[in-house]
Amino acid sequence: MPASRTRHLCSVAAALVLAAAGPATAASAAPSAADNLREVLFVGNNWDGTADVIRSSGDFGKVGRIDVIPDKDARMKEINADPVKWIYFQAIRNSVGEGHDQYADDMYSTPDGRSVVVSRPSFADVVSLDLATGKVNWRFPVSGYRADHMAVSPDGTRVAVSASTANTVHVLDITTGKQLGSFATGDKPHENIFTRDGKYIWNMAIGDVNTALDDPGWDWTKGDRHITVVDATTYKQVKVIDMRQRLDAFGLKDFSDAVRPAVFSPDESKLYFQVSFFNGFLEYDIATDRITRVKTLPKNPATSEDRTTWVNDSRHHGLSMNPEGTKLCVAGTMDDYATVVDRATLQEGPLVAASKPYWATVSGDGKDCVISESGADQVTAIDFATGRKVTSVPVGDHPQRVRLGHVRTDWTGPGGS
Repeated sequence: MPASRTRHLCSVAAALVLAAAGPATAASAAPSAADNLREVLFVGNNWDGTADVIRSSGDFGKVGRIDVIPDKDARMKEINADPVKWIYFQAIRNSVGEGHDQYADDMYSTPDGRSVVVSRPSFADVVSLDLATGKVNWRFPVSGYRADHMAVSPDGTRVAVSASTANTVHVLDITTGKQLGSFATGDKPHENIFTRDGKYIWNMAIGDVNTALDDPGWDWTKGDRHITVVDATTYKQVKVIDMRQRLDAFGLKDFSDAVRPAVFSPDESKLYFQVSFFNGFLEYDIATDRITRVKTLPKNPATSEDRTTWVNDSRHHGLSMNPEGTKLCVAGTMDDYATVVDRATLQEGPLVAASKPYWATVSGDGKDCVISESGADQVTAIDFATGRKVTSVPVGDHPQRVRLGHVRTDWTGPGGS
């Protein structure tokens, strides 16, 4: 099929969740000691269909590994029997997958630490996997042909998943997989964020990131990109934020309005976000409904200025904030570094060399920023206080999302392996 058609069929993603309350919110509801649980980081290895489970802080040592596609044969049988599904499967592989199938986009554990829920782009579904046996508890096929980023509610009972080709977000019961509601979005929904009180969900639609029309003059071809805010109980729309208008008002008419990874300040008065093609991030004041600051970060001289060479329109992709709200951590994806930025002054710290860092989260103890180096198949911890690298830990093929969660204290993998 023509390359332009292939690019149009699917689009990338990314769904960030929860930055509002720091590391505790990124795991499900905080368990008590009596729950016999340990906090861990889940690392989704998108291209090999596994998730590495590592310690949430300290040495970030390996705890275990999960196969997130135990039902691969059944899924492929379905895809091969349906011409439309097969076309989309191939389109994902040849566009956003960079020649690879996408098996593990996002994941969250259940509050009891017995299961992990995973969105699988190439299989257009969300599955719950039993951490003791590795078997599928339930499966939810999303609308359309691609599943993307997820978010977990602060109490850990619900997950919101973007169905990127259907312009829809599904909200599921994390234990049963039953759909509790859904809502419409802009083109190609990406990020999802629950507010700290669990009352609202913010969804960011990024539009078509797989076309070659990347010059600012063609920005209008990228689709309807806006933030949709919904009531997290009724799933009714309460607000739409079009960043195009806010960017223009700030004098940034050539900037893309495709909001990528984003994070709230601890009091949720500010939203910090990345946009397509930009090496840096912006600050948005929620009360006044306007962009208040922009931070441009250094370019890597070795990075091509040809926008069509940047993966899925994202120059920088990955953003987190320490629990105190004083430091931001930025993954400079196409510029091959990560850096910690002082929130008050917007002064960046040392540029820590990293190979295509694709995500940034916060360690369980809140001391470190943890980035996924998709080009080096490792995760790297960076000290928020000094901005210096702490350690790197090898993981599987093409790590992307890294999420805090919980497993049983004695867990080392399905079947105890």
